[in-house]
Amino acid sequence: MSSRGEILREVMLETGTTQSTLSRTSGVHQPSISQFLSGKVDLSDDQLDRLLSCMGWRLEVVRRPITPELTRSERRSWMLHRRLSGDLTPTTLREWKPRIERRLDHLRRNVSGQPHERNLKRWTSLVDNEDVRGLQRVMTGLDRDSIEMREVSPMGGLLSESDRIEVLGELADAG
Repeated sequence: MSSRGEILREVMLETGTTQSTLSRTSGVHQPSISQFLSGKVDLSDDQLDRLLSCMGWRLEVVRRPITPELTRSERRSWMLHRRLSGDLTPTTLREWKPRIERRLDHLRRNVSGQPHERNLKRWTSLVDNEDVRGLQRVMTGLDRDSIEMREVSPMGGLLSESDRIEVLGELADAG
């Protein structure tokens, strides 16, 4: 699939539209258009659709679910965190917070290098701010950022042993 900048470039070539013409028509500064085209600045679907409409085109976005490619370890971590996420509420987070903070301290002493150190700071911020939604996004996300966050998760030991065994059984059945 083409990037948004590539799509913009293709339509500009097809319609013979220059950056300066598109800038005047759309009200978007020409240096911004140049950055979109070069990929230096990301362009949202809405921004791209707006620019395309200035050239008589529309953007069609096709959404379809796909199964992510995860290693067995990544899938295991996701499944365990997903189960725990179902129990995460503001109340349970306050109850779990002392254990999570001890785990964060342990991880900070024993983990080095990027992105782990940065991710530990992000976990700390999410826990300190009691950001339940942010924690749930990280715990259940399938994007590379969430997967890397879970590599240094402070959530170990919070899931009941019976829930943990059940999740690992599901993983074995699926594998």
